[in-house]
Amino acid sequence: MNTTQITTSQRIKAIIGGSIGNLVEWYDWYAYAAFAIYFSNSFFPDSDLNAQLLNTAGIFAVGFLMRPVGGWMFGSIADKIGRKKAMTLSVLLMSFGSLLIALTPTYETIGILAPAMLLIARLLQGLSVGGEYGVSATYLSEMADEKRRGFYSSFQYVTLIGGQLIALGIQLILQKIVLTETQLQDWGWRIPFVVGAFLSVIALYLRSSLHETEAFKNKTSHEKKGTIKELLKHPKAVLTVVGLTLGGTLAFYTYTTYMQKFLVNTVHLSKEQSTLISFVSLFLFACLQPLFGMLSDKIGRKPLLIAFGILGTVCTVPLLTMLSLITSAWAAFFLIMIALVILSGYTSINAVVKAELFPSEIRALGVGFPYALTVAIFGGTAEYIALWLKKMNMESLFYWYITACILFSLIVYARMKDTKKISELDKD
Repeated sequence: MNTTQITTSQRIKAIIGGSIGNLVEWYDWYAYAAFAIYFSNSFFPDSDLNAQLLNTAGIFAVGFLMRPVGGWMFGSIADKIGRKKAMTLSVLLMSFGSLLIALTPTYETIGILAPAMLLIARLLQGLSVGGEYGVSATYLSEMADEKRRGFYSSFQYVTLIGGQLIALGIQLILQKIVLTETQLQDWGWRIPFVVGAFLSVIALYLRSSLHETEAFKNKTSHEKKGTIKELLKHPKAVLTVVGLTLGGTLAFYTYTTYMQKFLVNTVHLSKEQSTLISFVSLFLFACLQPLFGMLSDKIGRKPLLIAFGILGTVCTVPLLTMLSLITSAWAAFFLIMIALVILSGYTSINAVVKAELFPSEIRALGVGFPYALTVAIFGGTAEYIALWLKKMNMESLFYWYITACILFSLIVYARMKDTKKISELDKD
């Protein structure tokens, strides 16, 4: 990148604008997971709470199936007509999905159409989020200066986690101050989806004033930008994205999205306790991301990935086993924080590592499509598999499943070169 063409103020504005838009996208996505424990009976009339959550988690997983389509569609748009336009379109689509969930009548009112509309809304959100990751990862990496790429790109996960924090924060306010348990289950769960639709308008405004990256503008004459045919010319990079994502995304969705339900169903904490633990641990997790990002700028990306791979492989089963047996909320918080510190070795830098693997004309598609495909298969099904194994009284198998996936990624980390030293971003 020709860094002399981008001023520091422009770069900071771009990071803030892109990150806040990313935050709103992920708030909308996580609001579904955070409030599933309240609205599941509105769409699936079953007396068994676990069965209701299983059905709701199924639609959560199906939403992930649209993410590869979104990764392909928005990645192509970003590589062909610009990162800025692709990010603007993705946030519009997300707001529509959230509004649809907020307005969908219950099963008692319209019958089978209720879960059908919920499914459609979730598919739209999956399409949007699938495109968001690759485009925002590309944008943040390209706008960063060479020596601080790890730090700048780490804000993608700061805002990704921040979206979940806002969802949990709204849940805490509704639980403890505004509504009763009955009101939350009857109609209060709709509030966060209305909030998400309004926040999207703010994100749309912020993204409309962003600067396009020099890396994209310098390649505007390239005729093969953003095509699958062009992407397949980089098979090693594509397979590397899949391998390095697999273990990390499964661990991430286990300790963030699924953990709230795990604390209620397995640890037997109250919904309020599980929400508070999730909120505080995720806040600290978000704070860790820039620190790990800066560390990668000093020592390289590979050491952090290797650390996550080794510690994740060794510690996952003991951590989750201990967590399932304890009864103290403080002990649960402590164990979750250990897991999130380990996970930060992946989350803080995975975006920049992927961006550093591809040339600019195929970067957004290269980052977004194989990542979204991997997340759809492993991240999106994490909660469903965990709940299913619990229902079959084989919950501990889920711990070993996570371990095996992290071990696979560790092998990829060990074999790949450090992208900080051979970054394709340096060629822009």
